[in-house]
Amino acid sequence: MPEPLDAALTEVRALLLDPALTRAVAAGRRRGHRPSMVRAELRPVTLKAGPRIQIATSDGARPYTRNVAPGAEAAVAVDELLAEPFGNWHVETADATLQLRVTKSGEAQVHRAATTRAAATPGGNDRAKEYLLDPGDPIFTEIGGSAAKRRQVDAFLRALAATLPDDLTGPLRVVDLGCGNAYLTFAAYRYLTGRGLDVHLIGVDVREDQRQRNTELAQRLGWADQVSFVTGTIADAVVDPAPDLVLALHACDTATDEALARAVRWEARWVLAAPCCHHDLAKQLRAHPAPSPYELLTRQGILRERFADVLTDALRAGLLRVHGYRAEVVEFVDSQHTPRNLLIRARRTGGGPTEPQRAEYRELVDQWQVTPRLETLLSADDEKLA
Repeated sequence: MPEPLDAALTEVRALLLDPALTRAVAAGRRRGHRPSMVRAELRPVTLKAGPRIQIATSDGARPYTRNVAPGAEAAVAVDELLAEPFGNWHVETADATLQLRVTKSGEAQVHRAATTRAAATPGGNDRAKEYLLDPGDPIFTEIGGSAAKRRQVDAFLRALAATLPDDLTGPLRVVDLGCGNAYLTFAAYRYLTGRGLDVHLIGVDVREDQRQRNTELAQRLGWADQVSFVTGTIADAVVDPAPDLVLALHACDTATDEALARAVRWEARWVLAAPCCHHDLAKQLRAHPAPSPYELLTRQGILRERFADVLTDALRAGLLRVHGYRAEVVEFVDSQHTPRNLLIRARRTGGGPTEPQRAEYRELVDQWQVTPRLETLLSADDEKLA
């Protein structure tokens, strides 16, 4: 339920000045207003001079960091930030989390939650919070999505968190290929900006009605300057400049290959793609007898389909390695939430392929008489497989 903005900001102020503050981020803009900075992040630090609150801001071109002393100096700095027309505040203390979004009417939509503390497991390890992005986050009020979809998105974000370096700074250009209703697009933006990154994110989908819907959502969330959408196919949509990070969640069949191919051509630093159905190689396997002694793997239809899934993703990972990526295939969410629960995760190293990498890939495709769609899409770089 909307609340008066002044009262909500007073609550935010108290949390920002609370000694228990652990982190806070302000971003976005209110309708009809533009802050003097793109985002601001606050966190406590300990310097030789004693405890300080570090305030990192960005104007979209360069970051600026300063450290202020608790007390009067911090109060002045906090009041200056609260006077900026930010559209969103996310504040975490040792005891509570508050998320504030300014609505179109200038009121505050506020979500409050107690900080989830780690619970000890019988083996003595700590169990992490159940969700990386709170399912009660106000963005879900806007973007919707079933509980199952939110679990998938949160699991994807965990894989993303494990992929990006902890010390990542600077602007980050991201593209979500085949974004659909943009659940992942918006959640990724919320998570990445929550890490203090200056994020520019583009969602690509073939449907114009989806672009219009998602653009309106970005405007309602106050993120339209940083999150945009274009209509087009994964293979041909205009994305400029080239992204650092490529995401693709359940792009059907060879659409995943198109996403991986574009990532390679862009020389994206990181790629996370969760494949969906795998029809292309399954069809090719039906057209040729299996090499001896593997006939039993493909004689039964159900086994042939499952083997095609494994072979497809193994060859995709192999091709990424040949094209300068460190690639792995991992399970990113439990199969009870979706049977399509594998994730291809890759990081660009820039190194050339080794002879064993080329040989193991070529031997596998020759033995099974298949031509992966990703290989065809990257045919301009075939010399890497020669």
